[in-house]
Amino acid sequence: MTGKPKIFLTRRWPEAVEARLAARYDTTLNTADQPLTEADLAEAMRTHDALCPTVTDRVTRAVLAVEGRRARIVGNYGAGFEHIDLAAAREGGIAVTNTPDVLTEATADIAITLMLTAMRRAGEGERELRAGEWTGWRPTHLLGQSLDGKLLGLVGFGRIARAMARRAEAFGMRIAYHSRRPAPDMPANAYFADLGELAARADVLSLHAPGGAETRHMVDAALLARMPAHAVVVNTGRGSLIDEAALAEALAAHRIAAAGLDVYEAEPNVHPALVGLPNVVLLPHLGSATIEARTAMGMKVADNLDRFFADEPLLDPVG
Repeated sequence: MTGKPKIFLTRRWPEAVEARLAARYDTTLNTADQPLTEADLAEAMRTHDALCPTVTDRVTRAVLAVEGRRARIVGNYGAGFEHIDLAAAREGGIAVTNTPDVLTEATADIAITLMLTAMRRAGEGERELRAGEWTGWRPTHLLGQSLDGKLLGLVGFGRIARAMARRAEAFGMRIAYHSRRPAPDMPANAYFADLGELAARADVLSLHAPGGAETRHMVDAALLARMPAHAVVVNTGRGSLIDEAALAEALAAHRIAAAGLDVYEAEPNVHPALVGLPNVVLLPHLGSATIEARTAMGMKVADNLDRFFADEPLLDPVG
């Protein structure tokens, strides 16, 4: 290869990362910072040596197998990779990398934020105050729930779930979890092999499972029906984990108390029935949105690109 490799960023990244990439590569930025079409992504694969998408870009077989493809690596900005057709990448000999580890603490912070906001009804209170509807302190106004003594049920027990557990314990919460296998460093009675049993016992059910067909709509009407009426659902994992129509129905009927969501099945579109409910906290996918985490994510992509174009082993290969 002569000259600098050409790379394409599908969104704007933190300034420090863009500066590092621009110094080493012929970098194309999506200056409009708006979602790209499948045709846009395919064209980038045809005209650049690397495509650097985010978790909201659908890197389909049509994108990866575009005629005249030039790109040999997809440097994904994010830990999740369900949006990338890994089978098509393997067939085309395209390397794929992601950015694990560096967003753990930031995402756990958002999970705690959602749990606190939902349980203490802080979002409802702020909306009431801003609307000029607050009539003053009274003993029964917007009564929420204390975290102390409550059972936090974690669905999935990877890095982010563990980081949330550490934070929740500081609030006096008890910890239980559901995963494919028990963790050897956890008490035996904290493990629930059956998700339904955990849902029936937990005061808060927090989702940290990976996406994909196996986990799609794992929180459905049947599971929600098993939860206590005071229960809260939190999701910082994948939007596909929840049947959003079923969740909206359960919230509207007060079959569960509240929910806090940071991810959605059809981002950036949110199920309209959720938007109108007062007892759900909705954030626009802010899990890793700290300058520290987002910069570290970009630097991870840059590290992998550097190694790829130097013919060195990748740090974070996927698939």
